[in-house]
Amino acid sequence: MAGRPVTESDLDRLKARRVTALYRLDLIARGAQLSYEDGAPIDMVSEKDRLEAVVADLDRRIEILERPLN
Repeated sequence: MAGRPVTESDLDRLKARRVTALYRLDLIARGAQLSYEDGAPIDMVSEKDRLEAVVADLDRRIEILERPLN
């Protein structure tokens, strides 16, 4: 997004990514066991940690973009 003005659709995309990550975190909390395309199980502890970091980063980025430019 650097080098060009941020658009509403940029913000919408970040928010959509956040919703998806939160949905996956909810699945993990409910005991879901995800697997890769080849059938190998995903380490759910690592995936939970990764998704929490993604959500935190998206929260930070969304907050920055929603700040008034004063």
